Amino acid sequence: MTESWELVLLFGTGIGAGFVDSIAGGGGLITLPVLLAVCPDPKLALGTNKLQASFGSGSATYHYARAGALSLADCRRACLLAFIGSVMGSFLVQQLDPMLLKRIVPVALLLVALYVWFKPQLGEKDIHPRMSRLRFDFLCAFGLGLYDGFLGPGTGTFLTLAFMLGLGFNLTKATAHTKALNFASNLASLIVFLIAQKILFVAGLTMGAGQWLGARAGSGMVMTRGTKFIRPVFLTVVILITLKMLYTAYWPAKG
Repeated sequence: MTESWELVLLFGTGIGAGFVDSIAGGGGLITLPVLLAVCPDPKLALGTNKLQASFGSGSATYHYARAGALSLADCRRACLLAFIGSVMGSFLVQQLDPMLLKRIVPVALLLVALYVWFKPQLGEKDIHPRMSRLRFDFLCAFGLGLYDGFLGPGTGTFLTLAFMLGLGFNLTKATAHTKALNFASNLASLIVFLIAQKILFVAGLTMGAGQWLGARAGSGMVMTRGTKFIRPVFLTVVILITLKMLYTAYWPAKG
């Protein structure tokens, strides 16, 4: 049973995480530690995290589509491939040791942060795409969906950069499309956890309600304030994810 004060904490955490995640990703940095504190079983915490995250990514996707920042019809194939990749990654992680990725990914994230930092004009406007939409969907949408199901942290960052560099999207458009693919991969992982019965529904739905509201506010601010608002938040989140993953990979908890 979840205490009343814990429900208030989960709801408030969901609002904050949904707001940040809809802008730059990385909401799991906020939600997962809180869920681990409330639920000592890591698998239950991870499953519940996927439930509440689906509300945030779903809310952001809906509001970005409603504002005209993305066309759901145009990204149906990408979402389907991200979904399939995430299902495969969720099963793959149970067979393989993810430690190698845990050591490589933070280095890649650091390179992303440096690239964005030293390219201040990146994402200000649409540019000519470097690859076809079909190639992008199979390489990036499927590949990063697979990664999201297998490990997860930094998926939104990699997707946003992929949309900007691969398809030439501006940062606002890339952020909106990233949320649609995030929703697909979250939903896939959620199904896997539902089958395994590793979800706390009261906690997840409470935090999910906060996520929905926070993501609605965050996506609204992105649409009104644009790239100059997203860029510093994006960089901050990438650096925090990188530091968290470096700490986890190279200084794991003892005992």
